[in-house]
Amino acid sequence: MIIEEQVTLANKYLDKAIDFGFEYAPKLVGGIIVLIIGLWLTKITTKAVGKSLEKSKIDQSLVPFLKSLTNIALKALVFVTVMGMIGIQMTSFVAILGAAGLAVGMALSGTLQNFAGGVIILILKPFKIGDFIEAQGFTGTVKEISIFSTMLNTADKKLVIIPNGPLSTGALINYSAEPTRRVDWTFGIAYGDDLENFKRAINDFIAQDERILKDPTPFVGLSALADSSVNFTVRVWVDGPDYWDVFFDMNEKVYTQFANYNLNIPFPQMDMHFIKEK
Repeated sequence: MIIEEQVTLANKYLDKAIDFGFEYAPKLVGGIIVLIIGLWLTKITTKAVGKSLEKSKIDQSLVPFLKSLTNIALKALVFVTVMGMIGIQMTSFVAILGAAGLAVGMALSGTLQNFAGGVIILILKPFKIGDFIEAQGFTGTVKEISIFSTMLNTADKKLVIIPNGPLSTGALINYSAEPTRRVDWTFGIAYGDDLENFKRAINDFIAQDERILKDPTPFVGLSALADSSVNFTVRVWVDGPDYWDVFFDMNEKVYTQFANYNLNIPFPQMDMHFIKEK
């Protein structure tokens, strides 16, 4: 009697399994086929979008972000389509996904902040690849802008990786934003040296350097009567890439040629007067 009941129960479950297979097997097979074809089409479409963006006039720093965004959106569409085909209730799935997203979002709040910062940087474009910037205590040339961080190459070839979150909200100096830059110097001569000789020397140095722009007009002015020197401020304008070469060359000319104009580079000194007691 017990054996007959077990056989009946087994047949009952077998019949249900067969019915389930006949009902859901086509949906499952169709879902798998759609998944494979969908992922294949996603890969091809992402590559095509990437090539199209690279050939377009769009800022190249946006290309990796837009490719990733396209890939993620297409894959999400494929998975949602497959789930609907095999009979998964999307309402429950969306609720579970929302709860999981909330938990992950709380755990990765810093990462999401960097993601949002990356989106802001790529859209507003306060700088681009190749720009020379100063931000978060670092100065260097922008090598790469990703969705989570920005990479800088410093002058001594160090790679600095800055998270996009604080980079998008903090102060930033873009030295490459304008085509020209102003070069400033402060030069001192000794008390008693001829003022006109100094102006003649500086104007000669400026005229000899073709990299210095004539407009705006170079400026030379007396800025301070210091303890050991008479200090002058010199300001000229140059094309951005010429900034440092002009800066160092002018310093070298002042050091090596001031003597030709009867000028002395002063050094700190102090006059001491001794009073003899009677």
